[in-house]
Amino acid sequence: MNGEARRNKIIELLKSNGSPLSGSKLATLVGVSRQVIVQDIALLRANGYDITSTTSGYMLKAATSFSRVFKVIHSDEDTKDELSLIVDCGGHVDDVFVYHKIYNIVKAPMNINSRLDIEKFMDNLACGKSSLLKNVTSGYHYHTITADSEEILDYIHNKLEERGFLAPLSDYEPVNF
Repeated sequence: MNGEARRNKIIELLKSNGSPLSGSKLATLVGVSRQVIVQDIALLRANGYDITSTTSGYMLKAATSFSRVFKVIHSDEDTKDELSLIVDCGGHVDDVFVYHKIYNIVKAPMNINSRLDIEKFMDNLACGKSSLLKNVTSGYHYHTITADSEEILDYIHNKLEERGFLAPLSDYEPVNF
């Protein structure tokens, strides 16, 4: 079994088991050492799987969040307000990306979940020589936002619209990102 198949099997085992599975048990089930399991768990986490380590073993947290992509536009000065609006409404800013006619989609992770995360982001931006990704597309950019419900995402949509931050899709842009 190659690494990808093994990691898929680990996810399958974690999904189907209601209780934690130890690294030793997983190693036995997929025929590798416990150290390989530790490395596989790290790779799976890096690929977005929410795997929790407990004293009894590993558990896969069930996905209970919803996500939506919002196209927005605002000035550099409104960046903090836009991000604050989203987190104050219960959203998490997963990433920022632009759709560039030549380069296609250019994306960067943000992982902003709180006002503290926003402060750190703004501080990093202020003390560097880099500018916001949105500036390569005249201010237009997208955020993948996750929340605990569709209702929260609808609420975020309405608030972004009220503030004038939402932007319509252009004819040349793909609908599904």
